[in-house]
Amino acid sequence: MRILIYGGGAVGLGLASCLLKAGEQVDILTRQGTQRKLQQNGLIRIGIFGEHHAGPGEFGCFVRTDDLPDTPYDLILVCTKSFDSSTVAQELAGHPALLHEQSGIILVQNGWGNAEIFAGHFPAARIFNARVITGFCRPESNQVDITVHVQPIHIGSLFGGDLSGIEGVCRKIDQGGIPCESDPDIDRDLWAKMLFNCALNPLGAIFNVPYGALAEQENSRQIMDEVIREIFSVMETAGYRTHWRSAAEYLEAFYGTIVPLAAKHRSSTLQDIQAGKKTEIDALSGAVIRLGKEYGIAVPCNTMLYNMIRFMERRGD
Repeated sequence: MRILIYGGGAVGLGLASCLLKAGEQVDILTRQGTQRKLQQNGLIRIGIFGEHHAGPGEFGCFVRTDDLPDTPYDLILVCTKSFDSSTVAQELAGHPALLHEQSGIILVQNGWGNAEIFAGHFPAARIFNARVITGFCRPESNQVDITVHVQPIHIGSLFGGDLSGIEGVCRKIDQGGIPCESDPDIDRDLWAKMLFNCALNPLGAIFNVPYGALAEQENSRQIMDEVIREIFSVMETAGYRTHWRSAAEYLEAFYGTIVPLAAKHRSSTLQDIQAGKKTEIDALSGAVIRLGKEYGIAVPCNTMLYNMIRFMERRGD
């Protein structure tokens, strides 16, 4: 397969390392500073799934879409932040030579609503979503550290697309070191990830603590409990479902098994704020707020956390 990784952040480099280890042909589209380090020293992966070093000559690395080869890609993995979805979709749509009629686009992004943005530019059946509950960080611009892994990466379609076309890339990611499989119920997975992220990411950033610390204190648990109840109310009213039948059932799993597996991880929202970057809060708590307004469901706790993160972004904390 010819695969383009659109976005050379921690997640993009992590998946690129798997595909390269599995012998796939990979190009990475990234920023100039990252390109320079990758071309000088190659791509280095460390962490819980072992080490792998792909030399500079083992993959392509580009800064501009215009510089990419004309030969179309079989798959494009979009590994950018969710707030860049509109820009990326428009950019790819403006370069039709990058895709052929069967090319798939896999959105490896947080939040809810990204698939709808891409469906405005491409056939919906060719768009897939990935649910990732694996912790990636980037100690150096050409190095990715996999710090935590809760469940296999799941890839599926929100639009009833044929999953046989992505079975190959799932196998290759799995062979490259990170468990990965296709899933016909990706919508349930994405809402499970929303519950996880909306409860933990904002509070982890506000209090500057790893996930496990939030579960230790009754005060923070009460906030997370209410965030989760609000999301269940919005989700069910909007006609969506997840793998747990009720908020109470999810909360039991959340504190019993889910948070302990990621106890030492610090949220991407916290990492973004510390780096002075924009967060993905609009696709997390913001998506819950928008659905709440659409269906007349009040979500005061999610709204409070959303506003606190936006304050921290704008203040530069």
